[in-house]
Amino acid sequence: MCFAARLNWNISIFIILFAKNLKGCFITSMKNLTDTLKQKLTSKYTVSDNLQTTSRSTDINVLLNRVKLDRKKETRKKFYFSAVASTGLVLFGLIVFS
Repeated sequence: MCFAARLNWNISIFIILFAKNLKGCFITSMKNLTDTLKQKLTSKYTVSDNLQTTSRSTDINVLLNRVKLDRKKETRKKFYFSAVASTGLVLFGLIVFS
């Protein structure tokens, strides 16, 4: 009887120590979990230093030169179209009326 009581007492001490150890592990894992959740939630609203955008600036002279070149290209296209259209009309007139 004495041996059985002592065995039960050792088992109960073992269970108590295991539960305390398990409780400590559970608490630390919950703390880690809450810390990561806090970081995820606050990362949406915080601005990191790495994501600072630099302002892009363009030179006005470059833009004006581009506009001038576009106008020149459009006038050349219009001239070529009118030249081809008038040549086509002249050839059509020669074929029909000759």
